[in-house]
Amino acid sequence: MATDLTAPRTVASPDVTSIQRRTLRLLFATQIIGGVGVTIGIAVGALLATRIAGTAVAGVAQSAGVVGAALLAVPVTRIMARHGRRPGLVVAYAVGAVGGVLVVLAAATRWVPLLFLGMLLFGGGTAANLQARYAAVDLAEPARRGRQLSLIVWATTIGAVAAPNFAALADRVTTGWGLPPLAGPFAFSAVAFVLAAAVLLGLLRPDPLLTARRLAAAVASPTRDAPPPTTVPVKVRAPRDAGMWAAWSVVRGQPAARLGIAAVAVGHLVMVAVMAMTPVRLGESHADADVLRLVGIVLSLHIAGMYAFSPVVGWLTDRLGRRAVILGGVGLLLAACAVAGTAGHHTPRLSVGLVLLGLGWSGTMVAGSTLLSESVPADVRPSVQGLSDLIMGLAGAAAAVVSGFVMQFAGYPVLTLLAAVAAVPLVALALRPVPTRAPDEEG
Repeated sequence: MATDLTAPRTVASPDVTSIQRRTLRLLFATQIIGGVGVTIGIAVGALLATRIAGTAVAGVAQSAGVVGAALLAVPVTRIMARHGRRPGLVVAYAVGAVGGVLVVLAAATRWVPLLFLGMLLFGGGTAANLQARYAAVDLAEPARRGRQLSLIVWATTIGAVAAPNFAALADRVTTGWGLPPLAGPFAFSAVAFVLAAAVLLGLLRPDPLLTARRLAAAVASPTRDAPPPTTVPVKVRAPRDAGMWAAWSVVRGQPAARLGIAAVAVGHLVMVAVMAMTPVRLGESHADADVLRLVGIVLSLHIAGMYAFSPVVGWLTDRLGRRAVILGGVGLLLAACAVAGTAGHHTPRLSVGLVLLGLGWSGTMVAGSTLLSESVPADVRPSVQGLSDLIMGLAGAAAAVVSGFVMQFAGYPVLTLLAAVAAVPLVALALRPVPTRAPDEEG
């Protein structure tokens, strides 16, 4: 939904600059808070599900959160299209907070259906984290969009890397309050989501997306006595983007777009499959007193691999090319599966494997998303990007479901082997020469 502002310099008034600066500060702060909320729950989600319903169902519970994030993106995007970024982000965080509360209740009652519903709604926090990146570029100057978007990515990194290490503290504190073991982190997640929603609701004014639309309307029909662009009282109706079927038709006709979607989906599938069962793997060889601390350390390293080096991955994507970085990402995913799958109960080696897993995911995600965006016409680009996010979410959900059953019946080494096999077809697809520009790509 970002608006391309290519107007003369006079339109980019100091008011717009100050609005963008304020928006970035707010998004930076709320991304840290939201990142803590999302990751502190994910860190113990598989363990809690295993305690309540068994190892095989743990993957299903984890997948519910992934599916929730994918499905909630549709109504959240609709709200943003009609009413702006602020209400959409607030609704997403509010839904995530409700999900966190339901998971706590499920832990207290040991009611499996309530656990699934809670995890499904918990995905609202992830949906808000992802959508915030688009809000960062609504009013950004074209030459600064990448840097300002990467700033929000870094903010997510800070919260996500720190959060798993708070899981043990949250569990100890809330156990003293009478909550069941492993429920405390989800209670803290709910509080974090409520705090992020409150900050956005009260302070994200004016809305960056609505302001961008007013600027675009002012540029399209300027008048001699028009007020400053940031205060133009223009009522702009949101454009109706092409639906998912139209987006799929475009993707089918663009080999580069197919490669971009495949890279994002396969990289996410492999990452989720291995990452989701790693806490369970650690729980097999460590006592309860140590497992949360170790899970926090290992997942922090993994998430650092996912996000902390994303600016470097983006630079390599521009420098070496999209397909080269996709292939490099696949290579890292295969190396991660080999290292983690042969680590046994050696935690440091398992940690190395999880770092490689995060780096491989970053390569396929950044390069695949860039290739997808530049390979389709501008008028259907938002719908195609939404289709990619939906496919990515469903792929991750399927991986989480299958991983639990594979873990129970075949073990962690077999799980990593199957994950590596799933990544191999992407190599053949990436080696095929494909065009990298859309027919109507702007110069």
